[in-house]
Amino acid sequence: MAAARSSDGSGPLRRAGRAIARALRAPFTGTARGIRKATHAHGAGESGLGKLIELHAVNGAGDVMITVALASTVFFSVPTDEARGRVALYLAVTMAPFTLLAPVVGPLLDRLPHGRRAAMAGAMFARAVLAITMSGAVATGGLELYPAALGVLVCSKAYGVVRSAVVPRLLPPRFSLVKANSRVTLAGLLATGVAAPIGAGLQSIGSPWPLYGACAIFLGGTVLAFTLPHKVDSAKGERKARLVVPHEEAGLPPVSTTKDPKGGRTGSTWAARRRNGREKPPGLRSVGPSVLHGLQANAAHRALSGFLIFFLAFLLREHPLAGQSAAVSLGIVGVAAGAGNACGTAVGSWLRARGPEVIVATVLGLALGVAVLTAVFFSTVMVAALTAVAGFTQALSKLSLDAMIQRDVPEEVRTSAFARSETLLQMSWVVGGAIGIALPLNGVLGISVAAGLLALGAVASVRGLLGAARRGSPHPRVA
Repeated sequence: MAAARSSDGSGPLRRAGRAIARALRAPFTGTARGIRKATHAHGAGESGLGKLIELHAVNGAGDVMITVALASTVFFSVPTDEARGRVALYLAVTMAPFTLLAPVVGPLLDRLPHGRRAAMAGAMFARAVLAITMSGAVATGGLELYPAALGVLVCSKAYGVVRSAVVPRLLPPRFSLVKANSRVTLAGLLATGVAAPIGAGLQSIGSPWPLYGACAIFLGGTVLAFTLPHKVDSAKGERKARLVVPHEEAGLPPVSTTKDPKGGRTGSTWAARRRNGREKPPGLRSVGPSVLHGLQANAAHRALSGFLIFFLAFLLREHPLAGQSAAVSLGIVGVAAGAGNACGTAVGSWLRARGPEVIVATVLGLALGVAVLTAVFFSTVMVAALTAVAGFTQALSKLSLDAMIQRDVPEEVRTSAFARSETLLQMSWVVGGAIGIALPLNGVLGISVAAGLLALGAVASVRGLLGAARRGSPHPRVA
């Protein structure tokens, strides 16, 4: 009997049970260790960036669960005409108020420089509560679903604004901001790709189940947000950025001037206040035109994204791609857009922000060219190509904009600049989506409008971007 026992006193049945338990745990623990190793590589673990990457993956997984539940209720479960009315109602009840709330989000979060972890945790927890609230109405599609959806949208965008502001605080040594943002974005994309089929599987069990899953995910994210380093809440050296142009920077006469004791002009009141230590924070144009032109170009990309999501959703449901069902057609463009976005993120990390103005101008021209070709030669292949290129160019353009903000915006106002630029881009997405839902379901017409959105962005930004690239940055601070 004694020989049948090991030195620790366990019998063969207990040892077998432990071996089976280890075998069952191995795939999960091994996967967790692999994920942690990838997210914490190259100093990201020591700086805290790794935890932000993991938090953003949780955010992406939770958001896609809610998207699956809403899409099934608002879009897939009813005939096309009724679905269009429901989506129009969704836009009216959620997107329209969001256009009014979005400009407030950035300035409001500027007032919480010492509470960024709490702000992200609050955005997670609020979405967990709202997911449970929606679970009771998602089966019927009642009106109470839409205010809750608005709350989810606002919380999601608020999280995105704070996350953009937090990234510069967590950069590892010799790590550029474009590389850090590419890692964060790629983690969100991968999590979305994993969670989407899981959400679809939960939807097959019952319409509330994806929302139960979202609630669980967001509760985990609430806890994870508080594990970020304390320096996330530090506001040392920060000031607020303003999207205005000082008269001196715009080449205009100063609003007012002061005189020295000898009667000579000494500059503007702003300059005098700067000497006296009471200056207002500089506007974004005070560091050069690259950032604002980059914002204009990115606004065009984001408007295109919102437009394609809503327009193609209805177009392909009513007129599927040649030889395909509506579901397969939507799947093709969705996979193409996701793959393009992932490729753009990967290329952005590889480029390490080389010549960001040229990159932004180039990808905007690429997207415009493909949109024009798609409008002229409208076909299955061209629609898939356009969605892939739109995902690719949006990702690469946004990463290049981040690099310009890092380089040209002083550190003391950089965090605020990220918050305000993200708010502007989200508003552009709303505008593009509204245009997409309002148009008749004509493929050539819709893609022509998409090309028009990109053309407006190109007219507003490309010349200024290329001119800024020729002049060079007045504040070369690329990490």
